[in-house]
Amino acid sequence: QVQLIEAGGGSVQAGGSLRLSCAASGRTFRNYAMGWFRQAPGKEREFVAAITWNGAATYYRDSVKGRFTISRDNAKNTVYLQLSRLNVEDTAVYYCAASSTFVGVQIGPDNWGQGTQVTVSP
Repeated sequence: QVQLIEAGGGSVQAGGSLRLSCAASGRTFRNYAMGWFRQAPGKEREFVAAITWNGAATYYRDSVKGRFTISRDNAKNTVYLQLSRLNVEDTAVYYCAASSTFVGVQIGPDNWGQGTQVTVSP
């Protein structure tokens, strides 16, 4: 198991930006593909972005392509999600996730953080 702690959420106006971070501990961070999910009020949790263990490949849901960027720093055991050009539909609790495979982190992560709230106002 790896423990994940998110930070960086907050409130921002539409068009603004935020950077989320997720610090990992407990196991070797570079062994894990990492991802971000989100859950809006009254909706199911949905995949947002994923990155391979070495950062060589990334994948995004269509609605965030070109606006969100996932990255990682294995020396700091941290994964980031840069959120830009935010709109009200991006309002959600954002969760960090980890899995041993790139596909696994997109469809069924083994490890979850506690979440951080992002609120976008008009």
